[in-house]
Amino acid sequence: MSDLEKQVSAGWSRMASMLVREGRPHELPESGTFVNAPVSRGSTVLFPSLEAMNRTDGRSHAHKVVYGAMGSPIQHQLEEMLSRIEGGTHTQVVGSGLAACALPLLAFLGCGDHLLLPDSVYGPTRRFAGTMLQRMGVTTTYYPPTASRDEVLALMRPETKVLFAESPGSHTFEVQDVPMLAGIAHEAGALLMLDNTWGIGVFQPFTHGVDVSIQALSKYPAGHSDVIMGSVTVNDEAHWKTLRDAAIQLGLCAGPDDCWLTLRGLRTMGVRLAHQSRSALEIAQWLKTRPEVARVLHPALEDCPGHEFWKRDFTGACGLFGVELQPEISVEAAERMIDGFSMFGIGASWGGYESLVLPTTGHIRRVTGEGGPTSATFRLHIGLEDVEDLKTDLARGLDSLQF
Repeated sequence: MSDLEKQVSAGWSRMASMLVREGRPHELPESGTFVNAPVSRGSTVLFPSLEAMNRTDGRSHAHKVVYGAMGSPIQHQLEEMLSRIEGGTHTQVVGSGLAACALPLLAFLGCGDHLLLPDSVYGPTRRFAGTMLQRMGVTTTYYPPTASRDEVLALMRPETKVLFAESPGSHTFEVQDVPMLAGIAHEAGALLMLDNTWGIGVFQPFTHGVDVSIQALSKYPAGHSDVIMGSVTVNDEAHWKTLRDAAIQLGLCAGPDDCWLTLRGLRTMGVRLAHQSRSALEIAQWLKTRPEVARVLHPALEDCPGHEFWKRDFTGACGLFGVELQPEISVEAAERMIDGFSMFGIGASWGGYESLVLPTTGHIRRVTGEGGPTSATFRLHIGLEDVEDLKTDLARGLDSLQF
């Protein structure tokens, strides 16, 4: 195994014990207990007295059972586990990854405030900023994901309250200099928020200056393409109170069955991603040798934008990366190739056990004029299938392009 292969999976090996053992009771009752916690379904919570029900002891901020819509025991167990993985103190679980992006923006922004978003941001986050936040009176400016300190500073305003990052970026996989962005945000009295979905477990947001870390739990934590969930983690008590109050006011929660499935998925996330990250790197390196391929956008490869920050700040990688074909290959030919794959499902999500392909041509928007592809592109998610089987399928498709 090469040094790079070891690096892309090293973080997962170090997390394996924690993923198995945390979020579970360590002192067992005399009567014994199941390995997996039971699912508690309910809306109404009963109290022994009015005094107990009316007690104002901060229960709503303390991951305690108050009312079904404010969290169940299994939700609180999952939140505890996610806080450990992200390195924060508190986590709020919500019903989708997009809700996890929207909640902190709604919690920390108001009319007249200014938001900085990377031009590589997840499309639905861009849409949310341009619709609901705009109607609320929040102004959004986009910055190139590879912008220098001076370039980002030039876009900051006195009313900038949130600097948002997504590293690597959606579809184009630029790795951002998160500590630099944190310094800029904090010097201006703003918060740095990070969509850390690609980097769960291998990028520790709070050690690099992030204030709010966002996860789409539908991806690797749940891991089986059957759950829609998201989470928001913070590392500051004041930030937690603001975030938790907003979640309560918006009525955001997650179903106990989805929480249970996600908690179960986390137990095997380490071994799944150790395998998937190595397979993805092998396929990415192989694709670079193909004459039909112009660029492979995998953060662990030296020519991926921001690779130096991945090498400095990440302890591993995942199984998602992008591919840009040679400019002579038409979009129509690329789409026919994708339709002909047998090992890759065509689907918009990722993070499950199965390999996926998604054409991204025409879906990558840029307003800063940087980072957009110049030819047909697609995104690959590498699952748990045999690597040689996946290569054979890809080779058959690339050969069909008659380049």
